[in-house]
Amino acid sequence: MAVVEITVENFESEVLGSDIPVLVDFWADWCGPCKMLGPIVDAVAEERADIKVGKVNIDEQGELAVKYNVMSIPTLILFKDGEPSKREVGVIPKSMILEMLN
Repeated sequence: MAVVEITVENFESEVLGSDIPVLVDFWADWCGPCKMLGPIVDAVAEERADIKVGKVNIDEQGELAVKYNVMSIPTLILFKDGEPSKREVGVIPKSMILEMLN
């Protein structure tokens, strides 16, 4: 499944209202670790049709970062039934992301 760009405007429909779990990657262009994690998150999105993957650019969507207490990036938050259920901060291997989704 393709990665969805998440904004304040579409957050409710894409994440909170989703019928399937949503993995949200909070990132920024200037963040080196985010650039390392990005391709891993993209690969997970391609492999797993049972989840939705979205990305939030915190420079453009700071309101969402504040709302979900994102203090460091990259931060991955898994939403299930509209609620945050798991969180990982920093660059993690693909295996840990897949474990997070199970």
